[in-house]
Amino acid sequence: MKPGVYTKLYVQIVFAVANKQCLLRNSEFNEQIFKYISGTITNLKNKSIIVNGVEDHIHIFLGLHHTQSISDLVGTIKKSSSSFINDKKWFYGKFSWQEGYGAFTYSRSQVEDVFRYIKNQEEHHKKSTFKQEYIMLLEKFGIEYDEKYLFTFF
Repeated sequence: MKPGVYTKLYVQIVFAVANKQCLLRNSEFNEQIFKYISGTITNLKNKSIIVNGVEDHIHIFLGLHHTQSISDLVGTIKKSSSSFINDKKWFYGKFSWQEGYGAFTYSRSQVEDVFRYIKNQEEHHKKSTFKQEYIMLLEKFGIEYDEKYLFTFF
């Protein structure tokens, strides 16, 4: 740790499976994928709080290390997890993530609520689609967006 550097940054990251595919359906595979991603986050000196998702996208909630950029972290997570998944040959063809991501910051007082929200993704998506959820997050955080640059939703 560098002298005088003190941070506590909580970030939720969201990204989607490429080609509008709903590949993350197998709970056994998902558990291994989410553990792998969590380990990647931890190995990069961040604090993995929860990784979870449904068929077509994932949510990651973490404490961001002060030396880590979000874009580099997401790039590493996507690249390493795609390689991990493809090496396992769980899916026909080549697995990949879509380009882009959403990243949203939270205060310490919101950690439990965000954790519960991510943990309960399956229940949440019985009521709303990924597109509805993602646009809600963008609007909640006051992020301007152009629909043509959003994910390709299932």
